[in-house]
Amino acid sequence: MLKKESKVHTIFKNVSFSTDEVAKIEAHFHRVCYRKGDVLLRAKDVVSDQYYVETGCLRVFYSDDSGREHTVQFAIEDWWLSDYTAFFTSDPSIMTIECIQSAVLYRVSKEDLDQLYVEIPQLERFYRKKLEIAYSVLQKRILGCLYKTTKEKYLDFTLLYPNVEKCVKNYHIASYLGVTTETLSRIRKEIAQG
Repeated sequence: MLKKESKVHTIFKNVSFSTDEVAKIEAHFHRVCYRKGDVLLRAKDVVSDQYYVETGCLRVFYSDDSGREHTVQFAIEDWWLSDYTAFFTSDPSIMTIECIQSAVLYRVSKEDLDQLYVEIPQLERFYRKKLEIAYSVLQKRILGCLYKTTKEKYLDFTLLYPNVEKCVKNYHIASYLGVTTETLSRIRKEIAQG
């Protein structure tokens, strides 16, 4: 039976754990707090952790050689984030992760997670399902970038991140969509006019 106050129940919805398993998970997930503007990860850092977002809003972005930022993901409540390419391969990070709002996160290392997978098989199943969904969303986004109009991409963005617009700056949304802020304003105006 789960303790009501355990964050494990919130993080791993619909997964049953014994009291001992909850204790093991709690021992490896560390609550961390960040302020708006804090950077969790910079390009070229070693990535050994991934994070679960309890509260806040974060942005994962790539900076190209000219210094232009390309937002890859926003992470809001109940989302997971990291530079997953670096997390899974041990290559240096290519992404930067910054807090757009103050955030409360739960951090777990790859080493600890791999150990938990062995000890608690239902945890590995949970992550596999999360990765399957994430891969599907990523593939849809790539395809959308190839054939959808900017308006369609913006509407997809509002469905995926229904409350993010209140938290982020217009240039962050524009960089996620791969457009200028002027184009974003024009699209919003078109949608508002119906």
